Amino acid sequence: MKLKTLMLTSTMLASSLVLFVNCTGNTKAGEAKGSGSAAKGTDTAQTDTIAKKDLTPIDTAKYDSLLKKLANGDTTGRWPVKKQPYPVAGAILPYNRVVAFYGNLFSKRMGILGELPPAQMLAKLEGEVKAWEKADPGMPVKPALHYIAVVAQGDGGADGKYRYRMPFKQIDTVLSMAKKIDALVFLDVQVALSNIRAELPLLEKYLVMPQVHFGMDPEFSMKDGTKPGKKIGTYDADDVNYVSDYLAKLVKKNNLPPKILVVHRFTRKMLTNYNKIKLHPEVQVVIDMDGWGEPDLKLGTYRNFLFPEPVQFTGFKLFYKNDLKKPPHRMLTPQDVLKYKPQPIYIQYQ
Repeated sequence: MKLKTLMLTSTMLASSLVLFVNCTGNTKAGEAKGSGSAAKGTDTAQTDTIAKKDLTPIDTAKYDSLLKKLANGDTTGRWPVKKQPYPVAGAILPYNRVVAFYGNLFSKRMGILGELPPAQMLAKLEGEVKAWEKADPGMPVKPALHYIAVVAQGDGGADGKYRYRMPFKQIDTVLSMAKKIDALVFLDVQVALSNIRAELPLLEKYLVMPQVHFGMDPEFSMKDGTKPGKKIGTYDADDVNYVSDYLAKLVKKNNLPPKILVVHRFTRKMLTNYNKIKLHPEVQVVIDMDGWGEPDLKLGTYRNFLFPEPVQFTGFKLFYKNDLKKPPHRMLTPQDVLKYKPQPIYIQYQ
């Protein structure tokens, strides 16, 4: 599978170029509308009208049973992850599977979220939710919109950081769309030549909402100053721990249910020192297999990079177009993915 894994690295890089170059030239408008401190521009009326989820204490016996189910018969001792803390009240995982649509409203080329008109997109998402419910009847499924809130781009912008912060009004639009089907929202960040410590706090006014969660994309974290898209970036456990600590403090301060933190990955170097990632009762960490290609290639990447380096939960991305690029490729079905060890609890469609 080693050769196939190398092939995945190159194909994913080519795919990513399409994603961020599409936003070239929009930096000034985006920075003016979408940046600023979390304290500024907070829509308190919107925040106050969103009811907090039921914070019933978790059933620890059921939690343990579900973790064992997700391990799917693994006999290596890696799964379920040992010595992980029980989550605080209101945890989504592992009591539910999350099925998300990924993308950005500015582009039809970044994912299904921005490709289809809202009503059609939401209907399609509900259809995928039903497909997963049918494939695994004992596992409730929650829909989600996974929105790229900071996009790596081909233009350096005024500060030379090669990232475009989305206008807050666009994030508000995604929240409104999600509310129509009671969906979760994930705000995803591609830092480019910026860094996660600079970008995360700017989204705090949304992250204090109980239905809003977070995603971080190592592919576009260019620590050595290389322009995004030239090679694959990286995050270290230290970066993940910063985000997890930040989210945990928000949960404690605001009496929120746990936040889900999604970290994308399809190579080993995208996430270094995985065994130093710290787990919190307030944050549930999902390592999401982000690669595209033929079924064997995707399975190989999952086995090589997610299975042997357990953190807490796993996710899996399915591509409506890229998984089908070279016939006779086919898109994996829910039934296919449920055979994996461990079973992914977070599913993303792009």
